[in-house]
Amino acid sequence: MAAVATPDDAVPGPDALTARELYRFFRAGEEETLALRGVSLRVRRGETVAVIGPSGSGKSTLLACLAGLDEPAGGDVHVGGERISHRPEALRARIRARRVGILLQSGNLIAHLDVTANIRLARRAARSTGPADAGVLLDQVGIRGRARALPQELSGGELARAGLAVALANDPDVLLADEPTGELDGATEREILRLLRGRAESGCGVLIVTHSPEAVKIADRVIALRDGRIQR
Repeated sequence: MAAVATPDDAVPGPDALTARELYRFFRAGEEETLALRGVSLRVRRGETVAVIGPSGSGKSTLLACLAGLDEPAGGDVHVGGERISHRPEALRARIRARRVGILLQSGNLIAHLDVTANIRLARRAARSTGPADAGVLLDQVGIRGRARALPQELSGGELARAGLAVALANDPDVLLADEPTGELDGATEREILRLLRGRAESGCGVLIVTHSPEAVKIADRVIALRDGRIQR
Protein backbone atom coordinates (compact mmCIF):
# COMPACT_ATOMS: atom_id res chain seq x y z
CA MET A 1 0.00 0.00 0.00
CA ALA A 2 1.24 3.50 -0.78
CA ALA A 3 2.41 5.49 2.21
CA VAL A 4 0.79 8.75 3.25
CA ALA A 5 2.98 11.44 1.73
CA THR A 6 3.51 15.15 1.76
CA PRO A 7 2.14 16.93 -1.33
CA ASP A 8 5.55 17.78 -2.80
CA ASP A 9 7.23 14.36 -2.69
CA ALA A 10 9.26 14.06 -5.87
CA VAL A 11 7.96 11.79 -8.62
CA PRO A 12 9.47 11.68 -12.14
CA GLY A 13 7.64 13.63 -14.83
CA PRO A 14 6.52 17.24 -15.28
CA ASP A 15 3.49 18.56 -13.47
CA ALA A 16 0.07 17.75 -14.89
CA LEU A 17 -1.59 19.79 -12.12
CA THR A 18 -0.40 22.13 -9.38
CA ALA A 19 -2.38 23.85 -6.64
CA ARG A 20 -0.87 26.41 -4.27
CA GLU A 21 -2.29 27.59 -0.97
CA LEU A 22 -5.96 26.98 -1.75
CA TYR A 23 -8.51 28.53 0.59
CA ARG A 24 -12.28 28.16 0.30
CA PHE A 25 -14.87 29.65 2.64
CA PHE A 26 -18.61 29.12 2.84
CA ARG A 27 -20.91 31.49 4.72
CA ALA A 28 -24.42 30.76 5.99
CA GLY A 29 -25.80 33.72 7.92
CA GLU A 30 -23.30 34.54 10.63
CA GLU A 31 -21.57 31.17 10.33
CA GLU A 32 -18.42 30.80 8.24
CA THR A 33 -16.99 27.41 7.32
CA LEU A 34 -13.39 27.04 6.19
CA ALA A 35 -13.57 24.15 3.74
CA LEU A 36 -9.95 24.47 2.54
CA ARG A 37 -7.17 26.00 4.60
CA GLY A 38 -4.02 26.52 2.56
CA VAL A 39 -3.96 23.26 0.56
CA SER A 40 -1.02 22.81 -1.83
CA LEU A 41 -0.41 19.74 -3.97
CA ARG A 42 0.89 18.57 -7.30
CA VAL A 43 0.17 15.67 -9.60
CA ARG A 44 2.92 14.66 -12.01
CA ARG A 45 2.37 13.13 -15.42
CA GLY A 46 2.48 9.38 -15.06
CA GLU A 47 1.51 9.52 -11.38
CA THR A 48 -1.53 8.30 -9.48
CA VAL A 49 -2.41 10.24 -6.31
CA ALA A 50 -5.15 9.24 -3.86
CA VAL A 51 -6.79 11.87 -1.63
CA ILE A 52 -8.36 10.42 1.50
CA GLY A 53 -10.09 11.81 4.57
CA PRO A 54 -13.31 11.62 6.57
CA SER A 55 -16.58 13.13 5.37
CA GLY A 56 -16.42 16.90 5.71
CA SER A 57 -12.65 17.04 5.40
CA GLY A 58 -12.78 19.14 2.20
CA LYS A 59 -12.16 16.44 -0.43
CA SER A 60 -15.10 17.33 -2.69
CA THR A 61 -14.42 21.05 -2.38
CA LEU A 62 -10.80 20.46 -3.29
CA LEU A 63 -11.72 18.43 -6.36
CA ALA A 64 -14.19 21.11 -7.51
CA CYS A 65 -11.49 23.79 -7.21
CA LEU A 66 -8.92 21.65 -9.03
CA ALA A 67 -11.37 21.06 -11.89
CA GLY A 68 -12.34 24.72 -12.17
CA LEU A 69 -15.92 23.92 -11.20
CA ASP A 70 -15.52 26.17 -8.15
CA GLU A 71 -13.26 29.14 -7.46
CA PRO A 72 -10.94 29.18 -4.45
CA ALA A 73 -11.06 32.29 -2.30
CA GLY A 74 -7.25 32.27 -2.29
CA GLY A 75 -4.49 30.43 -4.05
CA ASP A 76 -4.28 29.19 -7.63
CA VAL A 77 -4.57 26.07 -9.77
CA HIS A 78 -2.65 25.31 -12.97
CA VAL A 79 -3.41 22.40 -15.29
CA GLY A 80 -0.85 21.46 -17.92
CA GLY A 81 0.91 24.73 -17.14
CA GLU A 82 -2.22 26.83 -17.77
CA ARG A 83 -3.94 28.69 -14.95
CA ILE A 84 -7.56 27.63 -14.56
CA SER A 85 -8.40 29.45 -11.32
CA HIS A 86 -9.51 33.09 -11.13
CA ARG A 87 -10.57 33.20 -14.76
CA PRO A 88 -14.03 33.95 -16.21
CA GLU A 89 -16.33 30.95 -15.92
CA ALA A 90 -16.58 30.50 -19.72
CA LEU A 91 -12.78 30.40 -20.01
CA ARG A 92 -12.52 27.94 -17.11
CA ALA A 93 -15.02 25.71 -18.90
CA ARG A 94 -12.94 25.75 -22.10
CA ILE A 95 -9.73 24.95 -20.24
CA ARG A 96 -11.49 22.20 -18.30
CA ALA A 97 -12.89 20.67 -21.49
CA ARG A 98 -9.42 20.55 -23.08
CA ARG A 99 -7.20 19.68 -20.15
CA VAL A 100 -9.24 17.98 -17.41
CA GLY A 101 -11.03 14.65 -17.44
CA ILE A 102 -13.61 14.27 -14.67
CA LEU A 103 -14.87 10.85 -13.60
CA LEU A 104 -17.77 10.91 -11.16
CA GLN A 105 -19.39 8.11 -9.21
CA SER A 106 -22.45 8.82 -11.34
CA GLY A 107 -23.54 11.57 -13.71
CA ASN A 108 -20.78 11.39 -16.33
CA LEU A 109 -23.27 10.57 -19.09
CA ILE A 110 -26.19 12.51 -20.53
CA ALA A 111 -29.20 10.22 -20.26
CA HIS A 112 -30.79 10.78 -23.70
CA LEU A 113 -27.52 10.27 -25.64
CA ASP A 114 -25.93 6.92 -26.36
CA VAL A 115 -22.36 6.19 -25.32
CA THR A 116 -20.82 7.24 -28.63
CA ALA A 117 -22.78 10.50 -28.69
CA ASN A 118 -21.64 11.28 -25.14
CA ILE A 119 -18.00 10.90 -26.21
CA ARG A 120 -18.50 13.07 -29.29
CA LEU A 121 -20.22 15.74 -27.21
CA ALA A 122 -17.22 15.87 -24.87
CA ARG A 123 -14.94 16.38 -27.85
CA ARG A 124 -17.12 19.15 -29.27
CA ALA A 125 -17.10 20.92 -25.91
CA ALA A 126 -13.31 21.03 -26.12
CA ARG A 127 -13.40 22.09 -29.77
CA SER A 128 -11.26 19.09 -30.58
CA THR A 129 -10.05 18.82 -34.15
CA GLY A 130 -9.86 15.59 -36.05
CA PRO A 131 -12.26 12.64 -35.99
CA ALA A 132 -13.86 11.53 -32.76
CA ASP A 133 -12.89 7.86 -32.78
CA ALA A 134 -15.15 6.70 -29.97
CA GLY A 135 -14.49 3.09 -30.94
CA VAL A 136 -10.83 3.28 -29.93
CA LEU A 137 -11.74 4.66 -26.50
CA LEU A 138 -14.44 2.06 -26.00
CA ASP A 139 -11.99 -0.65 -26.98
CA GLN A 140 -9.59 0.64 -24.34
CA VAL A 141 -12.22 0.42 -21.61
CA GLY A 142 -13.63 -2.86 -22.90
CA ILE A 143 -17.18 -1.94 -23.98
CA ARG A 144 -17.04 -1.38 -27.73
CA GLY A 145 -20.07 -3.60 -28.09
CA ARG A 146 -22.13 -1.07 -26.08
CA ALA A 147 -21.32 1.94 -28.26
CA ARG A 148 -24.99 2.56 -29.16
CA ALA A 149 -26.45 1.83 -25.73
CA LEU A 150 -28.19 4.52 -23.69
CA PRO A 151 -26.96 5.03 -20.11
CA GLN A 152 -30.06 3.39 -18.62
CA GLU A 153 -29.30 0.26 -20.65
CA LEU A 154 -25.86 -0.19 -19.08
CA SER A 155 -24.89 -2.17 -16.00
CA GLY A 156 -23.04 -0.46 -13.16
CA GLY A 157 -19.68 -1.66 -14.42
CA GLU A 158 -20.49 -0.61 -17.99
CA LEU A 159 -21.55 2.84 -16.77
CA ALA A 160 -18.22 3.24 -14.98
CA ARG A 161 -16.32 2.24 -18.10
CA ALA A 162 -18.41 4.52 -20.33
CA GLY A 163 -17.90 7.39 -17.91
CA LEU A 164 -14.16 6.80 -18.05
CA ALA A 165 -14.24 6.87 -21.85
CA VAL A 166 -16.04 10.24 -21.75
CA ALA A 167 -13.52 11.58 -19.22
CA LEU A 168 -10.67 10.56 -21.52
CA ALA A 169 -12.27 11.77 -24.75
CA ASN A 170 -9.84 14.69 -25.16
CA ASP A 171 -6.66 13.05 -23.88
CA PRO A 172 -6.59 15.29 -20.76
CA ASP A 173 -3.49 16.39 -18.88
CA VAL A 174 -5.06 15.23 -15.63
CA LEU A 175 -7.91 12.89 -14.73
CA LEU A 176 -9.81 13.76 -11.55
CA ALA A 177 -11.92 10.90 -10.20
CA ASP A 178 -14.44 11.42 -7.39
CA GLU A 179 -15.23 8.11 -5.65
CA PRO A 180 -15.21 6.35 -9.04
CA THR A 181 -15.69 2.86 -7.58
CA GLY A 182 -18.06 3.60 -4.70
CA GLU A 183 -21.02 1.66 -6.13
CA LEU A 184 -19.13 -1.17 -7.83
CA ASP A 185 -18.58 -4.77 -6.80
CA GLY A 186 -15.07 -5.86 -5.94
CA ALA A 187 -14.13 -7.35 -9.30
CA THR A 188 -15.43 -4.36 -11.27
CA GLU A 189 -13.72 -1.95 -8.88
CA ARG A 190 -10.38 -3.64 -9.45
CA GLU A 191 -10.86 -3.48 -13.21
CA ILE A 192 -11.72 0.25 -13.18
CA LEU A 193 -8.70 0.94 -10.96
CA ARG A 194 -6.53 -1.06 -13.36
CA LEU A 195 -7.74 1.16 -16.20
CA LEU A 196 -7.04 4.32 -14.19
CA ARG A 197 -3.55 3.11 -13.34
CA GLY A 198 -2.97 2.25 -16.99
CA ARG A 199 -3.95 5.75 -18.00
CA ALA A 200 -1.39 7.20 -15.61
CA GLU A 201 1.27 4.89 -17.01
CA SER A 202 0.49 6.30 -20.48
CA GLY A 203 1.42 9.80 -19.27
CA CYS A 204 -1.71 11.31 -17.74
CA GLY A 205 -1.78 12.56 -14.16
CA VAL A 206 -4.49 10.81 -12.12
CA LEU A 207 -5.98 12.04 -8.83
CA ILE A 208 -8.57 9.89 -7.06
CA VAL A 209 -10.73 11.16 -4.18
CA THR A 210 -11.66 7.98 -2.40
CA HIS A 211 -12.59 6.03 0.71
CA SER A 212 -11.59 2.76 -0.96
CA PRO A 213 -8.61 0.75 0.35
CA GLU A 214 -8.30 -0.79 -3.11
CA ALA A 215 -7.86 2.65 -4.69
CA VAL A 216 -5.23 3.54 -2.12
CA LYS A 217 -3.29 0.40 -3.05
CA ILE A 218 -2.77 1.52 -6.66
CA ALA A 219 -1.63 5.04 -5.74
CA ASP A 220 1.97 6.26 -5.93
CA ARG A 221 1.19 8.75 -3.18
CA VAL A 222 -1.62 9.27 -0.69
CA ILE A 223 -2.62 12.72 0.57
CA ALA A 224 -4.72 12.82 3.73
CA LEU A 225 -7.11 15.73 4.33
CA ARG A 226 -8.66 16.65 7.65
CA ASP A 227 -10.55 19.83 8.48
CA GLY A 228 -9.50 21.39 5.18
CA ARG A 229 -5.78 20.85 5.74
CA ILE A 230 -3.28 18.30 4.48
CA GLN A 231 -2.07 16.07 7.28
CA ARG A 232 1.70 15.81 7.15
